[in-house]
Amino acid sequence: MAPMTRTVLLALDTSTEYCSVALLLSASDADPSPQLWARHDQTGAVSSTRVLPAVRELLDEAGLTLTDCDAIAFGAGPGSFTGLRTATGVTQGLAFGLGVPVVPVSTLLACAESVRLRDASVTRVLAALDARMDEAYWADYAWDAGLGDWRMVVPPSLGAPDQLAAPDEPFVLAGNAVAAFGARLTAATHARAVDYEALPHAVPLAHAALRAFRAGRTMPADQAAPEYVRDKVAQTTAERLAARAAQAGGAAR
Repeated sequence: MAPMTRTVLLALDTSTEYCSVALLLSASDADPSPQLWARHDQTGAVSSTRVLPAVRELLDEAGLTLTDCDAIAFGAGPGSFTGLRTATGVTQGLAFGLGVPVVPVSTLLACAESVRLRDASVTRVLAALDARMDEAYWADYAWDAGLGDWRMVVPPSLGAPDQLAAPDEPFVLAGNAVAAFGARLTAATHARAVDYEALPHAVPLAHAALRAFRAGRTMPADQAAPEYVRDKVAQTTAERLAARAAQAGGAAR
């Protein structure tokens, strides 16, 4: 039997208006409750100025140093393009310097993990985030008890609010898309519950990254890249007018 080893993992997410950093310490590969230290600060568009000071604060609190880290995890996206590049760049810089691998984690998967951290009975999550431009980022995840991890049913996608496909079994809708689109997010009518608090956050990201790290799902720092999902950042005038008309129609119904 392989020896049980301690794992220290740093997780970063700047995909939203928050700078979210977590430090996870697992005493062994059988540790059911790893220690966690976290910062989750609303920084707007300047997460880049907060992320490294937050890392230092957590390391000091934990009595650890960067050289104790076995891997660096980051919220790969989807999310703010600038925020994704910030998390990717900082992760690459730290990992290069330490000579450790990186663990990319979908921000939508972090939403699903957030739901399950609060309620371990949840086995199906439709994660949906407001993508602006009258669209939503979404993905469908099922918990595989045998694997002890999430299985991706529908990969991260981008679509209009009424294009999200509701799972054919009881599920929790996670994320802020229902708050953004209301009744236009038709999948919400089929959900058994909506978890508005399940948003990209470094703590669930760290938990998901720990399982990925133990399973060997890592990559060299130079291969880290954002998962944009969307390939454009601005609408044409016609698209903006069409989006406003759709919103006005939804409000009138």
